[in-house]
Amino acid sequence: MKTYNWGMIGTGWIAHEMADALNSVNGEIYAVADVNEAALQAFSEEKKIQRTFTNPDDLLKDPNIDIVYIATPHNFHYEYIMKALEAGKNVFAEKAITVNSRQLTNVRQLAAEKGLIVTEGLTLFHMPLYKKVKQLISDGKIGDVNLVQVNFGSLKDYDVKNRFFNKNLAGGALLDIGGYATAFARSFLKTQPVNVLTTVKYFETGVDEQSGILLKNLDDQIAVLSLSMRAKQPKRGVISGTKGYIEISNYPRATEAAITFTDDAHTETHEVITAGDASLALQYEVQDMQRYIEQGHDDGEFALSYDIMDVLTNVRNQWGMKYPFDRTDY
Repeated sequence: MKTYNWGMIGTGWIAHEMADALNSVNGEIYAVADVNEAALQAFSEEKKIQRTFTNPDDLLKDPNIDIVYIATPHNFHYEYIMKALEAGKNVFAEKAITVNSRQLTNVRQLAAEKGLIVTEGLTLFHMPLYKKVKQLISDGKIGDVNLVQVNFGSLKDYDVKNRFFNKNLAGGALLDIGGYATAFARSFLKTQPVNVLTTVKYFETGVDEQSGILLKNLDDQIAVLSLSMRAKQPKRGVISGTKGYIEISNYPRATEAAITFTDDAHTETHEVITAGDASLALQYEVQDMQRYIEQGHDDGEFALSYDIMDVLTNVRNQWGMKYPFDRTDY
């Protein structure tokens, strides 16, 4: 596989992990940008990156960069994705890829016009286990899938100044962890949900602290999602069918699925399937992104990202929760 020149925007904790993945897969990172000069210097020294930019716009102008990785707070994603695409760069953006579906529609259109790849950093799209699980379901091993249940509960430290609770930075559970839960649910629904019901508890800063989301599609499949930033839950997803169910723990980076078969509704048999290595999750992302560039992307994953953002936007509209930078036409 060809080695690509990656340019990174942002030096937060996930950027540290991605930098390690890039160095492992490609042996080096071409460039990094951050407006915080001290953080930029420390990051570039630690990750052995020679080219640094205090202005991300200057990084985007570098003709040698093939892929731009965006790890800024959510509210900056759209701006940098669009600028990167205009500059002819492929883009790998952390979740949530944008803050609403209108923005993602614009991204999708521009990427298509430019013939460029855009991918969202949702690890479960890239974990090898999910290919096995989807094949098992496709083979009819658990019958018809009727219900998906998925939890994600973080216990963030109480800090009103933290970005997780900052409305100006698009904080809150929905965009921070809700993308994972919605991605899991959508991955095992045949079609996009058309009915969305939700309720929310707000944090004192006005962002969503906790919520419940109920989805239903035209195939009468239902998904139940539970999110929280101040109540710890297991990261667990369950796919339930007419012949059994599949439980996946730590589903964002899952390597194991437990299957319970109940053919006659009275007896149970059990099986465990495994695949992948959780510690390599971001390396899988890097490898897939570079493969998309070489071999093409069928838009399937990107279409799922759009479906996920459509649900998240619908939910937020129902809440009436606006960020200070929001427009009214999404």
